[in-house]
Amino acid sequence: MGLFDKLRGEFVDIIEWIDDTRQTLVWRFPRYQNEIKNGAQLIVRPGQVAVFVHRGQLADVFEPGNYALTTDNLPLLSTIMGWKFGFNSPFRSEVYFVSTRQITDLKWGTPNPIMYRDADFGPIRLRAFGTYSLKAIDAKALLKELVGTDGVVEADEITELLRSLIATAFAEMLGKAKIAALDISSSYQQLSDALRLLVCERIDDEYGLSIPQMSIVNVSLPEEVEKALDTRSSMGVIGDMGRYQQYQFGNSMPLAAANPGGGAAASGMGLGMGFAMAGQMANAVTQSHVPPTAMPVGAVPPPPPPPVAVQWHVAVNGQTRGPFSTQQLAEGISTREINGATLVWANGQASWLPVSQVPTLAGLFSAPPPPPPPAP
Repeated sequence: MGLFDKLRGEFVDIIEWIDDTRQTLVWRFPRYQNEIKNGAQLIVRPGQVAVFVHRGQLADVFEPGNYALTTDNLPLLSTIMGWKFGFNSPFRSEVYFVSTRQITDLKWGTPNPIMYRDADFGPIRLRAFGTYSLKAIDAKALLKELVGTDGVVEADEITELLRSLIATAFAEMLGKAKIAALDISSSYQQLSDALRLLVCERIDDEYGLSIPQMSIVNVSLPEEVEKALDTRSSMGVIGDMGRYQQYQFGNSMPLAAANPGGGAAASGMGLGMGFAMAGQMANAVTQSHVPPTAMPVGAVPPPPPPPVAVQWHVAVNGQTRGPFSTQQLAEGISTREINGATLVWANGQASWLPVSQVPTLAGLFSAPPPPPPPAP
């Protein structure tokens, strides 16, 4: 190879960028020590712009197209280089290609919970995440503020900055919106549009970037708040808690009857539940009869109320159950949940006594009548 062939091989005659990635934002043409010759071809493909930089000064910007690099096409560079009457010799300059197409499927989220004052729950912590797309709209501002001397800039290198800006803008927007936490999910689209505009105001002029699309995918409450909401929803579905307990007790009776060998603890629990439910029902019936406050003139007075029945307390596995009426104790004796050794107490007794030693209850253990004689 001759000397002139070697020199010609060091001159750059075609400048282009064939981008085979979807995440590269800025790429510098690898000129190294080679010089760009007069009339070299510059190929800028759709979705790109090319920027000439000479000794740290931003020069000409080229939109998509095919250019022959001459004085007419490089007015700013010609001024910097002092080419008043054109140039014929090669020159040195850096060429940066900036991708102007959208870089999609980028993620954002709140690294820490956002404190939010809600009308229903008071101060709570919220987390949010979503997606966005990124696009370069001002190549010179982007090169000046974010690229510097880097040869390649990927979108991942600036997403940390963008995520911080988005999280800050989201907290500010949510505080001004004053939307109830339970209503945020119905306003995702409205909040997404407002968040995109707020972020674009902070990055378009300063960094030369734009956010064409922004989506809020989810805003979540703390786990303990979500559990409380689930419990509250379940109570709303149940409705009347008293009737629900009666229903649950009624369903449990066949299971208890099918398991007679459940042990003393199970028997005591069944006794307590049965007596408690019966006591609740009796109290509900008693409270439903409210005595009148006034008697019309000439009206017949009602009969006096019946005497107050004795209320009994039963000792079951070291715990006190009751109070129960004498009729309820009789039912417990008939079902063999109460025997003669079961301790009971009523108002007026000095101490607990076995049922068989209480005069008013001992008769409940009378022997059943003998079977009838056979038919003749």
